[in-house]
Amino acid sequence: MRIGLLTEGGYPFAAGESGLWCDRLVRGLAPHEFDLYALSRDARQEAGGRMPLPPNVRGVRTAPLWTVEDEGRGYGRRERRRFEAAFKDLADGLCAAPDPTGDPVGRAAGPGDAAAAEKFAAGLYELAELARACGGPSGALRSESAVRILESACRAPGARRSVAAATVPDQLAFTDLLERALRPLSLGWYDEEERADGAGGLGLVDLCHAASAGAAALPGLLAKRFFGTPLLVTEYGVQLRAHYLAATGAALATPVRALLAAFHGRLAGEVYRQAALLTPGNAHARRWQERCGADRARLRTVYPGMDAERFGEVGEDEESGDPTTLAWIGRVEPAKDLVALLHAFAEVRRRQPDARLRIIAAPVREPGAAAYLAHCRGLAEQLFPDEAVGAHAVGENPVSFEELGDPEAPTLEDAYAASAVVVLSSVVEGFPVSLVEAMFCARATVSTDVGAVVEVIGGTGLVVPPRNPKALADACLSLLRDPERRYRLGAAARARALELFTVEQNLAAFRGIYLELLSHSPVRRRTTSGVPFAHPAEAHVPGSWADQPVTAAAGTGDPDD
Repeated sequence: MRIGLLTEGGYPFAAGESGLWCDRLVRGLAPHEFDLYALSRDARQEAGGRMPLPPNVRGVRTAPLWTVEDEGRGYGRRERRRFEAAFKDLADGLCAAPDPTGDPVGRAAGPGDAAAAEKFAAGLYELAELARACGGPSGALRSESAVRILESACRAPGARRSVAAATVPDQLAFTDLLERALRPLSLGWYDEEERADGAGGLGLVDLCHAASAGAAALPGLLAKRFFGTPLLVTEYGVQLRAHYLAATGAALATPVRALLAAFHGRLAGEVYRQAALLTPGNAHARRWQERCGADRARLRTVYPGMDAERFGEVGEDEESGDPTTLAWIGRVEPAKDLVALLHAFAEVRRRQPDARLRIIAAPVREPGAAAYLAHCRGLAEQLFPDEAVGAHAVGENPVSFEELGDPEAPTLEDAYAASAVVVLSSVVEGFPVSLVEAMFCARATVSTDVGAVVEVIGGTGLVVPPRNPKALADACLSLLRDPERRYRLGAAARARALELFTVEQNLAAFRGIYLELLSHSPVRRRTTSGVPFAHPAEAHVPGSWADQPVTAAAGTGDPDD
């Protein structure tokens, strides 16, 4: 079959875990053809180039969300009236206050919420129809009439209190952000034409698979509306939560943040309602989706697939590693709470003087990562004033700061092999990749109870409350002082990881899901891939008999009866 893979800020540009997951999926499902539709977030991503693509990728179509959009030709009078009506519905749906009669835990919306969601969806789809017929709404969104419509929606009875005080500069700032978020409406992806480079329109694919429920899923929503193409949405990190956190830290006025949060919430809710199937990567993501209105019957947890082979040699040698060494491995950022880890290690060092801590960081890319790492280095020097804390400490130095990829630094496999216990100290976490890698390596782990940590670890590691250095220190000491328990937990962790988190189980799950979704959807074209049975046979039989229930004829069951 032919799959339209929809990404935002990831494959084929990103080489991180999101890009690797998509690459493993495409390569592992080689009998299927893939068209890539990628939205890029910034110039740095595109400048970094694309990952090498396998031969079953027919073509790639990309679109930036970070450039200044050309307003193009303006709308005529009739088109402006159509735009204003659609934008009013969208704005009313955004500004409507939550319905207090709904389920307080968010699993069931009240009548008011449902009506607001329907208005938002109606406005969104009408803007998409207008963009497809007459060009994108970029210029219209920056017009005076759009600001007046938004102002009226913010001050209407029943509007959210957080948006009622929005000023004209706030409304202008939001419409500028909204124009970027709605830019997928204006893309030339919504047709049934084959291009010379192999990447056709979304009307040619049999299934849209979105790698998140944010902007990446918006083209999938439109493909479903225009062509009836089924939409599959996979979330290993909850995109809506990421938008909420980003808006909180952004230098935006309160009404702008509230409007932006409302937009992303409404968009995620519409994606969850329209998707044929949702595949969260863990129970944490699943709870978010349910809270935003996803139907439990269309939720199926599929754990990320990770490469176990690279850690096989380490995992088979359970007794390797320095029995006094703790290791932290990951991206350096405040959410990882290295400050609490350093305070915990000070307590460990006081009670076990020969203990060592290795902080092994991925290369710094995020803007604030270097400053946070410098802060952590300074704290280590304060906590251990009589002992050297170097960039690559050896010997009796208690703490070392190392960077993966540095010529003098260890490889990822060596980092796990040299440690007795792997520590995760995060206060915010989605799917803990470093813990799964440690499990593949048969290492005992100490983790904070955040995100999907408990679900991943099961009973194979120690879990403590976040922001509690004393509990973290106690757990680390209990494993450092009990080698037999370390080996037992490490062996159980490896067995669990090999059962749940390998690439093979991930590919098997999506192979079945693709065929299941296609079996319930009409196929409008014959396969060009040469792959036998790439489409279900009944798809080529005229009529809709396959959708009708089959009733048994009365009699003995004999064919001649």
